[in-house]
Amino acid sequence: MPVEQVQTLIIGGGQAGLAMSYRLKQRGLAHLVLERHRIAERWRTERWDGLRFQFPNWSVRLPDFPFPHSDPDAFGTSGDILDYITAYAAFVAPPIRCGVAVTRLRRHGGASGFVAETPDGLIEADNVVVATGPYQRPVIPSFLRDDTGVFQLHASRYLNPGQLPSGAVLVVGSGASGAQIAEELLRAGRRVYLSVGRHTRLPRRYRGRDLIWWLSAMGIDQTTVEQRGPSRLLPVITGAYGGHTIDFRKFAADGVTLLGRVEGVREGVIGFAADLADSLASGDATYTTFLDIADAHVARHALDMPEDTTARTMQPDPFCLAEPLRRLDLRDDGIGAIIWATGYGVDFGWIDVPVLDARGEPIHRRGVTGVPGMYFLGLQWLSKMNSSFLSGVGDDAAVLADHIAVRG
Repeated sequence: MPVEQVQTLIIGGGQAGLAMSYRLKQRGLAHLVLERHRIAERWRTERWDGLRFQFPNWSVRLPDFPFPHSDPDAFGTSGDILDYITAYAAFVAPPIRCGVAVTRLRRHGGASGFVAETPDGLIEADNVVVATGPYQRPVIPSFLRDDTGVFQLHASRYLNPGQLPSGAVLVVGSGASGAQIAEELLRAGRRVYLSVGRHTRLPRRYRGRDLIWWLSAMGIDQTTVEQRGPSRLLPVITGAYGGHTIDFRKFAADGVTLLGRVEGVREGVIGFAADLADSLASGDATYTTFLDIADAHVARHALDMPEDTTARTMQPDPFCLAEPLRRLDLRDDGIGAIIWATGYGVDFGWIDVPVLDARGEPIHRRGVTGVPGMYFLGLQWLSKMNSSFLSGVGDDAAVLADHIAVRG
């Protein structure tokens, strides 16, 4: 089997891998990028038709490459973001090979460095940057067997309401994807149940500014891992329908039946925890605390920003909160489909280097592992809140590129 040698190997050809290539190019450091499918593959095949990016156009950027737009306050489609990343790849012109998967990464026997095993041969590298992103393995709880007769799919495979069979739809998960999909289904005339868990609810806009402006102005997007606290939850926000604040009480008023967390399934009946009120209260507390912090920032800096009293107006508790539904019979309640908006897990089983913990997650400090020359990039909360944002991955890539340059 042929053996190739490179100074730095980047695994992954999405925005993180491209940003890493750009930073290494700036420093004149030789490298190679491997992408197992196509550039930005997940934007091509794991986004639904009506998705709108969560960040306003003015805030979308990769290193030295602005996002083209005609309306700074609008929200791009998945196609817009795919075109942007593809154009960025042309701008960076990385040394990249698509359709090449790394099946195993191991340390070089008896020497420093690493060996990547691929179907095309072995690649030896002094440094390796794993830039495969945070969305690797769709997580679907094993509550329901496939023989229940109910159509099930993960949010990454959802396309549009017409894809689903007739009947009511249960959406499990109240993150950004679950909220946007539930709203799309409701607007399409479907009967929707939404299982709500703990979440971070923040305003889409406040006092005339978008949330992303506030996060930057107050330095919240620069919150480090050490400052974060126990929660890793990112804000539940949407760019759909012009962008608006996610309010699950408003969802209920519009016709969505809210439920607590899924507890289990027995003989076609799904049980739900009695935690819906607590989850909504937690989201509301985060929301009002944020408004208080924003108001204090305005006062402290004497900013000319009009008050926004409507932002503090709370919807009344819906009936499904006062009388929570604790069970759904898939057949009797007419559930035709279940969408699992339950997030993703990492899949680093191909890494045969001691950089993973017992759960298979990377052990690192701001992307730098304890094994010299081994790095991670593009993960949520890699170094700070915006590490997995398009606008933040370039900063982390620059730090790693400097680290690699010092190693020589």
